[in-house]
Amino acid sequence: MRRMPRWGMICCLTLEGVALAVWVGGMIVLSGAVIPAVFNTFGGQDSGGMFLTRAFEGYHRFIIGAGGVLTVALLGRWWSGQPRVMVRVSEIIVVAMMVVIAGVIILVLHPDAAALQAQAFATKDEGAKKAAFEAFFRVLLPIRSLYMISLVLGLLLIGIRAKHMLDDGRQS
Repeated sequence: MRRMPRWGMICCLTLEGVALAVWVGGMIVLSGAVIPAVFNTFGGQDSGGMFLTRAFEGYHRFIIGAGGVLTVALLGRWWSGQPRVMVRVSEIIVVAMMVVIAGVIILVLHPDAAALQAQAFATKDEGAKKAAFEAFFRVLLPIRSLYMISLVLGLLLIGIRAKHMLDDGRQS
């Protein structure tokens, strides 16, 4: 059995917890506090929309880091070979799904949505502006859905980890 020093495993598990907190907590704060505050505070759809685009781009940077940390933490726990921190297939599947969803949002959908949003804001003709916003909102719908699926997967991963910690406590 490979052996990771105790302090190494403590760091690994701590960073994994922080990454999950960023992933899940960030989405909860953005959807539950930031979005309503922006649309109840900012003067118009243009300034509020641009602010939210920038806020989500910042969240994406954190998600890239959190996805990397979750992946490295899973590898570290697997490499350690320690039964108490054993990596389960369910964890691998959930983390992989979270990372794939984040990749689709960050690399494919968000750049398209940001370009459509900029086009809608730049257009002066009301008919063209309406068409541009309709295209923007058509792209925004799957993005919102994927964010919510990712949030649920993050919560599921927290639940999987909690269940295994409790199960390990019963076996001790």
